[in-house]
Order: sequence, then C-alpha cells, then structure tokens
Amino acid sequence: MLISSISSSVVLTIAVFDPSGGAGLIADVRALVAFGCRPVAAMTSLTFQNSERFSGAIHQSADSLRAQILPVVKEFHIAAVKIGMLPTPELVLEVVRLWRETGMPPPVIDPVLHSSSGYELMEPEAKDAWLTELMPLARLITPNIPEAEALTGMTITDESDVHAAARQLRARGARAVLIKGGHLEQRSESRGQRSEQPKPQRQAVDVLDDGGAITVFRGEWIDKLPVRGTGCMLSAAIAAGLAQGMNLQESVGAAKQFVANAIRYAPQLGPDPVTLELTEVTVLNE
Repeated sequence: MLISSISSSVVLTIAVFDPSGGAGLIADVRALVAFGCRPVAAMTSLTFQNSERFSGAIHQSADSLRAQILPVVKEFHIAAVKIGMLPTPELVLEVVRLWRETGMPPPVIDPVLHSSSGYELMEPEAKDAWLTELMPLARLITPNIPEAEALTGMTITDESDVHAAARQLRARGARAVLIKGGHLEQRSESRGQRSEQPKPQRQAVDVLDDGGAITVFRGEWIDKLPVRGTGCMLSAAIAAGLAQGMNLQESVGAAKQFVANAIRYAPQLGPDPVTLELTEVTVLNE
C-alpha cells in the first residue's frame, strides 16, 4: 500500500517539467507524497518529451526561478530539498545565491546531464559551475555511472572504480556521494565479462561515501526493460527520508527499497522504456 497521510515535512523539489510524467517534477512529487511529505516545487525547464524521445526544452531564466522559490520559502519551513536538472550556468548560480540568502537545508542533488536518448541536458559551463559552486553545498549527490564518469573524467569498469570516483568527487568538494551502479551491471554483460562458470545471483550495487564512511548497498537485480524516472524518484525519496528525521544511510536504504518495489511492480503502459507508476503494491514499510 502507499502511505497516504501527509506530514508537516515540506520538501522542495527544483527540477524540470516532463509532460509525460515519467521524470522530473511529477516523478518527484509522486515519491514525496508516497513518503508522507508535503511537496512544493519550482520548474527549471519545460521539456518536450515522452517515453520514447526527448526533442527539446525551453529553460527558465534565473529571475523566473527566483520568483518561484522565494514565495514558497517565505510561506513554508523547508525540511529538505531535492535538485534535478539545472541546464544553464545562470540557473546553477541562482540556486547557489538562493541557498546563501535563505538558509535552506543542504540539498540532495541528482546531476542530470543527459537524457536516456542521449540528448545533452546541461551546458558545459553549467557543469563547471555545478562542480565548483553548487556541489559543495549539497548534503548528497547521486550520479549514476555515466554521470560519475562525466563529472570525474574517469572510466568506471568495476566496483573499485566506483569507490575511487566517489573519493575524487569528495576531494573536489562533495560532502557525500551515492554512485548508482545499475549501469555497471549492464556494461559488464555487454562487454562479455561473465564467464562460463555458474552465474552468481545478480545484484544492484550502489556505493555511498559519506565523508569517507563507506556503505555498500546490495540488492536484488530486477530484470525489466529500461525504466525511466528511477534517478528522480530515488533522490526525491532520499530527501523525504531526511525531512522526516532519518540519517543519510537510513534515507538511502528506504529510498532504494521504495524504488526497487516501484521497478518490480511497474506496469508497462506503453512502448519502451517502462515508466515507473506507483501502484498500491508499492510498499514503503512492511
């Protein structure tokens, strides 16, 4: 079942609008409500996409983003913040300014760099500003393997590389890094790294480096067609856990369980890839 009661924990999500509902603000809001939080939101970009393709976007200005966020911050006590796609350097720097002015809590940031179809979602200058100005303000950043490679310049082929990439990002200013290893599993299969020996049970492995304290989350690998929205919902769910008083490790664990169940029971409502839908069998607490 879904948790339906809304608590007093208000979580701000700053992300894109995806008209198909598979990612961005709509996915974030669904996850926050499932965790019992009160979502508030600001849009960074209006995208043109569906489950099959991404065809473009109209980005917000720094002024319009500020005009969305300030009234919300004045009305509500913001318990946690999740940040997704920030496509331009102006938007990255405006978020930094707003943090310094308003005293909002350190955000959970999902570094959205590319669409699943390969469309560039962040300008190069924005990535530089993200790394130097915004990343040090975050409570947690949540790159997947391709994003971690783009942010570090490394090639990641195994779990030891994941640990090294997390260390590098922390050395560059990140307080905590969660590298999501699903793409690593897919790569090892495509490169033929599996031997003729009996196959071990497949796992989804994510690595959390929180100030040098390492937690490796190993879970069941769920065989599904490509799924949209997992990164959005995971980072939003982590923010929800923090808003409700969980520590970071607990928040990541609860968020991973939530997304795993959403993937396991996601109905295929249209063409590939699958879009996550929260159903009444998505369980947060057994």
